Amino acid sequence: MGPIRGFKKRRKSEKKVEQSSCASESSEKEASLDWWDEFSKKINGPASPSRNLDKFEILFKISRRTFSYISSLVKEDLLAKQGSLTFSNGKPLSLNDQVAVALRRLSSGESLLTIGEAFGMNHSTVSQATWRFVEAMEERGVHHLQWPSTEAEMIDIKNKFEKIRGLPNCCGAIDTTHVMMCLRNADPASNMFLDRENNHTMILQAIVDSDMKFRDIVTGWPGKMSDDMILRSSNFFKLCDKGKRLNGKKMEMSEGSELREYIVGDSGFPLLPWLITPYQGKELSEYKTEFNKRHFATRVVAQRALARLKEMWRIIQGVMWRPDKHKLPRIIFVCCLLHNIIIDMEDDMQDELPLSHHHDTGYRQQVCESVDKTASILRDKLSLYVTGRLPP
Repeated sequence: MGPIRGFKKRRKSEKKVEQSSCASESSEKEASLDWWDEFSKKINGPASPSRNLDKFEILFKISRRTFSYISSLVKEDLLAKQGSLTFSNGKPLSLNDQVAVALRRLSSGESLLTIGEAFGMNHSTVSQATWRFVEAMEERGVHHLQWPSTEAEMIDIKNKFEKIRGLPNCCGAIDTTHVMMCLRNADPASNMFLDRENNHTMILQAIVDSDMKFRDIVTGWPGKMSDDMILRSSNFFKLCDKGKRLNGKKMEMSEGSELREYIVGDSGFPLLPWLITPYQGKELSEYKTEFNKRHFATRVVAQRALARLKEMWRIIQGVMWRPDKHKLPRIIFVCCLLHNIIIDMEDDMQDELPLSHHHDTGYRQQVCESVDKTASILRDKLSLYVTGRLPP
């Protein structure tokens, strides 16, 4: 076999590209460090220690690597309008400045005035920077929140769920949480958003995988709606009802007994062929009690995801002061995107947050009486199977 012509030339060319790429990355890294030096001095004064990564991570609750990735996602959109946002001294906000302001607003939940004073800018600038970031993330980050698109991905999710407490063929866990709002009594929509605990709230319904990553969300519905009503109004319900979702490979539990794909949820949801809820009642049989324990240990992943979402993005943890009810669902959506990005980036900062499943303190458990007969039979067989009582 003769020599491959042009091989040495290509190698030289590749080497130049590689060197250029490394130089570019190094230059960007230095520029980023220089940006943080300057930005931290704006916040803490000239005595601020140089390149203090701990301070950075305390301020934004994410790593520098994740921050850079998020900036790269929204770069094109934010730079297009860069010149119109300035600090109080008239200096334009850079890309990193805009991302920093928006992330601080979303993660701290502090007022526009408080952040503006801390960062040296007018509160209206904080508002504009945050909203531009939200709009850009909606467009550029949506690929981080999607239903599994391949069989291999779904198999991995099923295997991880089964490792929790033995529930096979489980594809997700569903739960809802309330985002508190302070509304004017004169607001015509005030009564609509008044929930069963007498709070003004907006609902977020989320389906998560075993890694606490959001796979499907619905938000914007008023707090007075039940979990059952929100689910039945969702596109996810319609897709499942038409057999276009949770319609993958079935698992054989015993001869003549198959288990389809499903998700798990608490007793606020209806028992459906593709949504398994726990048994209700106090005097349950041994195998039903055991199933409920396994079921809770599996579905708690959704509670933990929502608790972490609110802990990390505190703009939706407290009480939103007279929010724009058209913008709030979009803010919630972007917080969910950021939650997923942190998981996808394997950001170590997420390990610093407490692992809790309390995200709706003060709310009583809803109970839905809707039971599908086919689903009830299926749940019985699944209960017997996971407790080793189902005949072969």
